[in-house]
Amino acid sequence: TEKKIEYINSLLKVGFDTIDFGSFVSPKAIPQMADTVRVLNSLDLSSTTTKLLAIVANIRGAEEASVFDAIDYLGFPFSVSETFQQRNTNSSIQQSLERVEEIQNICIKTGKKLVIYISMGFGNPYDDPYSEEIVFEWVNKMVALDIETISLADTVGLASAEQVYDMTSYVVE
Repeated sequence: TEKKIEYINSLLKVGFDTIDFGSFVSPKAIPQMADTVRVLNSLDLSSTTTKLLAIVANIRGAEEASVFDAIDYLGFPFSVSETFQQRNTNSSIQQSLERVEEIQNICIKTGKKLVIYISMGFGNPYDDPYSEEIVFEWVNKMVALDIETISLADTVGLASAEQVYDMTSYVVE
């Protein structure tokens, strides 16, 4: 925990726009993140304009994170791979879409912004259906929910430079 605090405090001095600093997830599922509140409370935010982002995987995590004024963004990992979504958040893609809607409502009520990470955005090793069109369909659904920040994640390192360029260009538009 002390090393995390020291490291993130050093990053805050650099002046990054946003730092993904921790996760509000079950300590049983990811024990390494059990100290997120302690880390947050130990950060020196007095001379920085850097925004903080916390990852959440469910409504409970979003509710816990949203009470902290220092947190600007909640990030949700939304996968276009059914297998990875189940493994990562213990929910189906459809259940995760419902979570996104609820988390977006929490963000609106608490003045936070929701960031959606499109996991497996460039392919997946699970033989789940994949195409750029599937990714774009989900991106468009997120945009319809007024989510302004969408990150395409090359979760397992499958993307080509051309694919990153083409898909990112679409999302930016």
